Amino acid sequence: MLSNFRDILIKKLGNYFLIISCDSSGAIGPKNGDFLKVNGEILGKYMVRSALMEILSVKAKPICISCGLGVEPEPTGESIIKGIKEEMIKVGLNPNEDLVISTEKNFPTNQTGLGITAIGFASKKDLLIGKSKKNDLIISIGLPSVGKEVLENKDSIVDIDDVLTLLSMDFIHGIIPVGSKGILYEANILARESNLKLRLFNDIKLDLKKSAGPSTVILVTLREKYIDIIKSKIKKPIHKIATLI
Repeated sequence: MLSNFRDILIKKLGNYFLIISCDSSGAIGPKNGDFLKVNGEILGKYMVRSALMEILSVKAKPICISCGLGVEPEPTGESIIKGIKEEMIKVGLNPNEDLVISTEKNFPTNQTGLGITAIGFASKKDLLIGKSKKNDLIISIGLPSVGKEVLENKDSIVDIDDVLTLLSMDFIHGIIPVGSKGILYEANILARESNLKLRLFNDIKLDLKKSAGPSTVILVTLREKYIDIIKSKIKKPIHKIATLI
């Protein structure tokens, strides 16, 4: 296994690395016992998006999704799976061939539970880990959002299309999604994996410790001269977070 500080497993298989990520949710969904009420399709979309973004951020190619649903197949399971399939198609996966599903068929459920695993692969040459450089900037893209904020800020949070746009740019040195641990935690991961440290900017207008829920923010390392290109391609809030030293 290749050592890393992210929320992913990296296993060496011959000349390639297998990348495994997962995400889970509980008490979020359309059921009576759910704390946060959202329809199943939205839940499925955001959950699988979060797992896929972990895979994409290290420049790995997704190959399949595993979905464990703690709800009945219909109607709740069916609606969640619909959202999952829509996001899979965006990254070139075929839901009919690249998705395995298990649902609760023995007992009635009053609350929604969901677990997602995403698997991808990458060559050592392509793997985007530990390639950030001294004097790179760390910028954030998107607004940290959790719970109801995810729906309220849906036009200001990052999505898979934004990550795919970034991966098409050869001046990007590092990408990492931000989830419940917040921007500062993940910024330190970006620095640590390249044996660097952070010098935070003084005028950051974000709460660096706030949960970003289901990967509503991504951090990117690059040279400052390229920021305007990012802004022209991605219409989400962008903030300078730190310099790598």
